[in-house]
Amino acid sequence: MGKIIALANQKGGVGKTTTAINLAASLAALDKKVLVVDADPQANASSGLGVDVQQVDTSIYDCIVSSTDPHEAIFTTDINGLDIIPSHIDLVGAEIEMLNVDKRERVMKKILDPLRAEYDFILIDCSPSLGIITVNSLTAADSVVIPVQCEYFALEGISKLLNTIKIIKSKLNPRLEIEGFLLTMFDARLRLANQIYEEVKRHFQELVFKTVIQRNVRLSEAPSHGIPCILYDATSSGAKNYISLAKEIVAHGVK
Repeated sequence: MGKIIALANQKGGVGKTTTAINLAASLAALDKKVLVVDADPQANASSGLGVDVQQVDTSIYDCIVSSTDPHEAIFTTDINGLDIIPSHIDLVGAEIEMLNVDKRERVMKKILDPLRAEYDFILIDCSPSLGIITVNSLTAADSVVIPVQCEYFALEGISKLLNTIKIIKSKLNPRLEIEGFLLTMFDARLRLANQIYEEVKRHFQELVFKTVIQRNVRLSEAPSHGIPCILYDATSSGAKNYISLAKEIVAHGVK
């Protein structure tokens, strides 16, 4: 049975999509069968894995709103063992279209549960909001990875996300766990980055991943080529960081 991991933080620009793309590719490099579900209307995870979003006929939007079989939406990437269900800009309107749907918080769970048998890991790239699609993603997930940018306002808003997770755990998904807090865009030369690291460690202790994602130019350049960093420059610190993170997550196993 595959493990479903949501990547969530309602704060934008924290490295969530970068993590979804590169963690997925790194897990595939470790011989795991991986599915990325792009649940962000911006569709950056889709384009970052080589999907031409203008040409997408069937997306996660169709699965959510029209109950389309998710197998019809799966796109095979150039990376062996890595598939993606792409997103579409129409997903912006899905929240309104779901208003009168029965058990609307469990739609994503209904879509993804049958796919568990086909994959080792299913990663959901959530949008930077705490709307109904993100609630759906957290209801479907076994655990959540929370990327935290090493900058001044890093912890701002995390309490709101943790509160949402707590509510979902109590009302919709009792088995939801925090997989870990992932520090991103880390620059060891900056005193502030080190202070943020210490602060996050103090707050969340063993819930913080040992792996830290360093600020890395190659990591920023790779998406414009439609490939993850491991294919763009496997020797870069970004690629090595994500392989290290993938190994940590594999070691965690299914709780």
